[in-house]
Amino acid sequence: MSATPISKDIALRIALAAREIPDTSPARLLKVLADAVGLPPTKGKLAKLKVKELQAADDGEFADVEVGILKSALAYLKGEVGPGSEPLPEVQPYTDGEMPDSVRVACASTKGDLLDGHFGSCKRFLIYQVSSDETRLVDIREIDDEAAADDKNAYRAALIADSQILFIASIGGPAAAKVVRAGVHPIKKPETVPSPQAVAELQAVIGKDAPPWLAKVMGQTPEERIRFEQSSLDDLNAEAKA
Repeated sequence: MSATPISKDIALRIALAAREIPDTSPARLLKVLADAVGLPPTKGKLAKLKVKELQAADDGEFADVEVGILKSALAYLKGEVGPGSEPLPEVQPYTDGEMPDSVRVACASTKGDLLDGHFGSCKRFLIYQVSSDETRLVDIREIDDEAAADDKNAYRAALIADSQILFIASIGGPAAAKVVRAGVHPIKKPETVPSPQAVAELQAVIGKDAPPWLAKVMGQTPEERIRFEQSSLDDLNAEAKA
């Protein structure tokens, strides 16, 4: 492309941004950036880059990528976020059965304790045990897509198969189907919020006045969970927001 060297800072930004976009290597992203801003990419050029320009570059290489994913990648390219800037929350001890009448919730996250993850590109799942009067972060499960063999969605669904609810910023139809088949109820939360806030909102409706979908979840063992059809997901999400 060009013999002009790329600074270490920019190279790191590109590597981190590439991790945000499913099936994208730094080399692939650099090729798109070459068309979008020219080579070498600099802080000044990247600061002016917009999502629409990233989508259109290199004959629309990223045209089908979700806007939220590209926004996350762009935040790394612009240097707005970086490694180590958002420390992870602390996991609390938990033994199975210790919190009666509780539900297990997985939150897809990319930065710190934020519920900001897209199913196909989130860095980790924050696992909470939630009852009407207590909430604990009981596990943090990092994503290792190299261990996913040929099906990343199935691998990610398996990571949260012991959960009953998944809070997610965005999820595609095929991935949602795998999550549902694993016995987990996906609920979209498109606006970025701290995971504890989303979990607290759920906690507020646990109990006698729980909505029907949540009452079903809490009243069944993992082996007895109802496998919702894909067509019911929209109704589930709408009821959860009510």
